[in-house]
Amino acid sequence: MRKSLLALVAAGLLTSVTLTACDDGTDPGDSGDSGSATTSSGGQSSGNGGVGVILPDTKSSQRWGSDDPKYLKAAFEAAKVPFTIENAEGDKEQFKRLGEKMLDEGAKVLIIANLDAASGKAVIDNAKSRGVPVIDYDRLTLNGGADYYVSFDNEKVGELQAQGLVSCLKAKKKNNPIVASLNGSLTDNNATLFKNGYDRILQPYFDQAEFTKGPDQYVPDWDNDEGREIFAQMIKQYPNIDGVLAANDGLGNAAIEVLREKNMAGAVPVTGQDATTQGLQNILAGDQCMTVYKDVKKEADAAAKLAINLYKNVKTPVDDKLKDPESGAYVPFVKLPPQAITKANIKEVVQSGFVTVKDLCTAKFKTACNKAGIS
Repeated sequence: MRKSLLALVAAGLLTSVTLTACDDGTDPGDSGDSGSATTSSGGQSSGNGGVGVILPDTKSSQRWGSDDPKYLKAAFEAAKVPFTIENAEGDKEQFKRLGEKMLDEGAKVLIIANLDAASGKAVIDNAKSRGVPVIDYDRLTLNGGADYYVSFDNEKVGELQAQGLVSCLKAKKKNNPIVASLNGSLTDNNATLFKNGYDRILQPYFDQAEFTKGPDQYVPDWDNDEGREIFAQMIKQYPNIDGVLAANDGLGNAAIEVLREKNMAGAVPVTGQDATTQGLQNILAGDQCMTVYKDVKKEADAAAKLAINLYKNVKTPVDDKLKDPESGAYVPFVKLPPQAITKANIKEVVQSGFVTVKDLCTAKFKTACNKAGIS
């Protein structure tokens, strides 16, 4: 029933975020106005022919609904380049429709964070047929052939998660702990890269019988509700799970909710990623072992810079490249460094401006914030 309702919501109540620089009828590059108007899809728009951005959903992580749109909007407005940012809300067909719509309206560059390889490739193929360059944002579209890829060192993200979990398990002096893995979506190449990273660290512990490999499962579409159900089944089969490698903060919280129901929260270390407000609060509460902070502003700024130059018919050289495991082609890659966050350095996320003291240190977490040096 829940899935049916979700499907109806996705089909009939889709909303999108559209943010653009103002178009007053002059050349868009000369406009300094940052106003916006509401579109028929419920977002905001003020002109066509600039940079189109399609984000994946607003459910898997807070970043897609708030952080990325904010930083991308600011970058485009500063450059006085018209833009549209929309969110597919987890709907792969809507993702393709948004790409079609932006291209029909004259987009000169697309930035996409795909939902899966098939829908991402459909948008890229459509753009290529019209001579429009595409930037893969955060997630590589396998066999897509994007002009650029902008993301973090995603295998390093996984390594940091595993190293954090190992440290937390050792601190609890667990003997041969059972480790469960709650992976991201199998259709997201990043989930594979994260897993490559944490498996690289954890496998030697399994091989040497220092740790025991527990249940290991991907969560479709990074759906946190699905993650909660999957983890509930995991702990039913393995009631003595000692640690959880959760691929992001949303899935980490899903596991923590189940652990709370069993009075095991805090006793079982759980990892995460994205440094969401909820994830950071779980760390402050002692229920989450660590998260990985990925400076979304740097990622958004890097993608916006490439797009702005492409809009001006300038192709920017980049230092790195990534091999597409399906096509074998190399994609120019802007690779950004991630940072492990624990209670010891959580204040660095606040100092960066990524999260505010007001949002993080609510009444429930004020004492913990003070202890962590956040005020």
